[in-house]
Amino acid sequence: MATAELEDILERHRRDPLQLLQILIELQAREGWLAPDTLSALAVALGMPRARVESTASFYSFLHTRPAGEYRILFSDNITDRMLGNMALMQALCDKLWLQPGKVSEDGLVSVATTSCTGMCDQGPALLANGRTVTRLTPERIDEMAHLIRRRVPVGDWPPEWFHVEDNIRRRDVLLDHGLAPGQALAAALDRGATSILGEIERSALRGRGGAGFGSDIKWRSCRDAWGDAHYVICNADEGEPGTFKDRVLLSSYFDLVVDGMCIAGMAIGANKGFIYLRGEYRYLLDRLETRLAQRREQGLLGRNILGRGFSFDIEIHLGAGAYICGEESALIESLEGKPGKPRIRPPFPVTNGYRGQPTTVNNVETLALAALIAVRGGEWFRAIGTPASTGTKLLSVSGDVERPGIYEFPFGVSVAEVLEAAGARDTQAVTSAGAAGHCLAADEFGRRIAFEDVATGGSIMVFDASRDMFEVARNFAHFFAHESCGFCTPCRVGTAVNARLLDKLAADHGSPYDLDEIAKMHRLMQGASHCGLGNTATIAIDDMLAKFRPAFERRLHSPDYEPAFDLDAALSQARRMTGRDDPGAHLGDNRGALAEERAHAHGRATTTGVQGAPASAEPVSAKDLQP
Repeated sequence: MATAELEDILERHRRDPLQLLQILIELQAREGWLAPDTLSALAVALGMPRARVESTASFYSFLHTRPAGEYRILFSDNITDRMLGNMALMQALCDKLWLQPGKVSEDGLVSVATTSCTGMCDQGPALLANGRTVTRLTPERIDEMAHLIRRRVPVGDWPPEWFHVEDNIRRRDVLLDHGLAPGQALAAALDRGATSILGEIERSALRGRGGAGFGSDIKWRSCRDAWGDAHYVICNADEGEPGTFKDRVLLSSYFDLVVDGMCIAGMAIGANKGFIYLRGEYRYLLDRLETRLAQRREQGLLGRNILGRGFSFDIEIHLGAGAYICGEESALIESLEGKPGKPRIRPPFPVTNGYRGQPTTVNNVETLALAALIAVRGGEWFRAIGTPASTGTKLLSVSGDVERPGIYEFPFGVSVAEVLEAAGARDTQAVTSAGAAGHCLAADEFGRRIAFEDVATGGSIMVFDASRDMFEVARNFAHFFAHESCGFCTPCRVGTAVNARLLDKLAADHGSPYDLDEIAKMHRLMQGASHCGLGNTATIAIDDMLAKFRPAFERRLHSPDYEPAFDLDAALSQARRMTGRDDPGAHLGDNRGALAEERAHAHGRATTTGVQGAPASAEPVSAKDLQP
């Protein structure tokens, strides 16, 4: 990259080392990848070790430290995309472009691979083309896409209808049908004052809508009362949970209400600065959101002296770069500071030591929008909706085997069966209540209710009818978590990888009851020993599926005894070709026969020597290997 271009980007980001991730994203957008010389020049310019720059650049899935092609095609690989045939479409594109999935073409033109859920489960299969979202893929679109790539047509000149993203709002309630003008909620909050607003939030019993359900009033009060040189509000718009897309709709069509909510939170905690952490998959929204923020500043609804009332608050948007773990609030703050998004050790908590070490409140997009409603209509009004322990309404992203996928707003307390009926589900065998990270419900549980005290959810409802193989659902989830684990702690780093390998082993017809026991053990271990919520929730749905849909797993068992996943005889095939041998003496026999022979031989040896104990044999990594 030319020095002048680098200097231009650095000046735009104030040469602030905490802007490192944003600088890297912009550099890659210009160059296509992050070359070693670029990283070295950036390290010198920011006065930081090159290792730190390299650490951030290599952490995020959407940043490339090797050439990835002029066209970088990433197919969304959530289970709902698979149900819609994304793998066949990806293979078709690869065949037409003469390349292998996960590889760059020999001419350096294009790469095709998979990525985690892109938040388009209501209009999939979907992919990202150079970061731009393409929805509703069909074989015809894949054919035309291959033709456009071969002709080197810029992605911006592809058919505009490919990039159309619909809201798909199916049911509205008090939030999605609020009827407020931009700034109306903010004006009401300024009329009430900071202390009164905190009181209304407390009376409303509003709980965080990101999944954890922490009391919003407690978080805001704790942040307000914490000492610091500055206070900050962060809107967590990194909704990476598979099957979730509610925040996408709020940002697209209800952005003013979200911004009002951020300003109200800032007034309540004494903050003058806020950040929206926008997931990289929603980059297509960035220009539109930036334009609207600029308009609000001109209208006196953002920036200095808002509405002439002496309150100042402004907002910056920061992009993520493909890391599910950044949905965890401390990992998000690390990313906001330009570092790899790895969860912090807590305490201290963000409300006392957050962004730049200052008191910070991190709230979900939906939470902030609801706070704006409460500022206008009051806490008692809000508390009258829902259940005593789960007040208000909840936005549900419903996808999978339903006639009408999309966004449904229901008061808390609605039954799972009512949601399924509204979405047009038929012959349903299972529902995941919180994407890949929550419980999986069987048909006899559909009478349970969506509420923190019963079926808690961050908003992702994925539906599976009787035709679906729940083993493949579990396997998809296991690979998702193995890919998204940040690697900070051993239980999560190793445990998610072990689960993925064990399920792959079952899929390859090498499974045994031993493997099912190991998956159950991994669940118990990771629940208690993982550092953050990712590891603690990564096995919940898998454990439920194993318990409630066990036949789907058991029909893949190949042997009642331990079955090795590694085929040593097949591994020696290259040696046989090199020596020109293929006689019986050059083969080991099948794995089970070899293992039985080894055990018999070892048993005989133990009997003749008087040595007690089991024979020495290779064993796979198991849960006990992770125990201290």
